[in-house]
Amino acid sequence: MSHQTLQTLLDDQGILTVRLNRPDIRNAFNTAMIDELHQVFGHEVQKPEVRLVVLRGAGEVFCAGGDLSWMKKSIDLSFGENLTETRHLTKMFKTMNECPKPLIGAIHGAAIGGGVGLVSVCDYVIASEETVFSLSEVRLGIVPACIGPFVVSKIGGTHARSLFVSAERFKAKRAYEVGLVHELAKDAHALDESVKRITNNMLQCGPLAMAAAKKLVLDLSWPERRESVGDCYDYVSSTLASLRVSPEGQEGLKAFLDKRKPAWQK
Repeated sequence: MSHQTLQTLLDDQGILTVRLNRPDIRNAFNTAMIDELHQVFGHEVQKPEVRLVVLRGAGEVFCAGGDLSWMKKSIDLSFGENLTETRHLTKMFKTMNECPKPLIGAIHGAAIGGGVGLVSVCDYVIASEETVFSLSEVRLGIVPACIGPFVVSKIGGTHARSLFVSAERFKAKRAYEVGLVHELAKDAHALDESVKRITNNMLQCGPLAMAAAKKLVLDLSWPERRESVGDCYDYVSSTLASLRVSPEGQEGLKAFLDKRKPAWQK
């Protein structure tokens, strides 16, 4: 499927690369990109042939946040119209956060504002050392609200408070220290090599098991989902028991005992 603001490519291993493709304006968000990200992660990513997703940015910057021309339009919108738009943005981040496939972020150049939100919904984040990050919204008299739940979940309240109110620019090393980034890469080549390593590792894992692992973390850590789980210990016991008797769980254990590759490994 062709997109106006994104490039998507599915390789023969089942790795779907989603590339933000507005390099002339540093891959900044607008309504079209929000719609397309929601469509890709709500529909295309769900297809069984997709095993993993890699999120990247075209050009010199991963994502510079909101497109200024798009943000300018909010000045003339009513509260109700702004609320409709911000709810749509929040829903996009929620859809990406709950994507059942592993989501790897390959981050370079800069991730500003909403770009940090995209980083925060990735399961595994690799950033080149020169990357600059900032939650810069308060400089504009607004706040990183729509991305707030995802950033706070990733880095915790203490770091979120300091970065939300200061709008400080910080490098990848600091992002690694606060837990926003999981791995640093020296340059573009090293970034690509790290992405290749982690995707190859994930391709050895059971697809349904990885989806269940993501769901487990979300169910145990997000307040509104945690309440629906009920007894935590019964929930985790039932989760493992279900996977043990599932076709994938049976195949994985039998393959291990038979000293052969499971069916999902090519």
